[in-house]
Amino acid sequence: MKCEEIKDMMLDVAAGSGEATPAMNEHLRGCNECAEKFVGMQQTMALLDEWQAPEPSSYFDTRFAARMREERAKPQRAAWLSWFRAPVLAGALALTLMMVGGVNWFTSGNVGPQVPPGPVQATVAAPPGTAVGDLQELEKDEDMYANYDILDDLQAPGQEADQNQNP
Repeated sequence: MKCEEIKDMMLDVAAGSGEATPAMNEHLRGCNECAEKFVGMQQTMALLDEWQAPEPSSYFDTRFAARMREERAKPQRAAWLSWFRAPVLAGALALTLMMVGGVNWFTSGNVGPQVPPGPVQATVAAPPGTAVGDLQELEKDEDMYANYDILDDLQAPGQEADQNQNP
């Protein structure tokens, strides 16, 4: 038998509710670890069999009855308060959420001066000749390029002929 199978049976045998099988006895003779555990369980069960539960005090019943009378005599909460409290708290929470939402709605609208978003200023200049550096240079002259209509009207020589042929 394997140790796991023996461990499952050991507690019942040590408690006296089961009988040791010949296979279990043979395993216990060959396995010192399981034998030590089995002896420990038997000693624990013997101590538990000797233990006597203490008797309650002779005044236990009297004190228990007095405590029960005291608890029954305490004033109870008003019954209407228990069912009234939950809806009132729920309503207060809903009102608070509506107020917070209203404040957010009013402050996010077109109230107050509008500041147009400006161009993002780079805090670190990239070295010229890199892609980021070239983009930063173009961004500096963005207004000039946007208003320079002559660049749109210029055509390379030879494009005019292509446009006339393809209507």
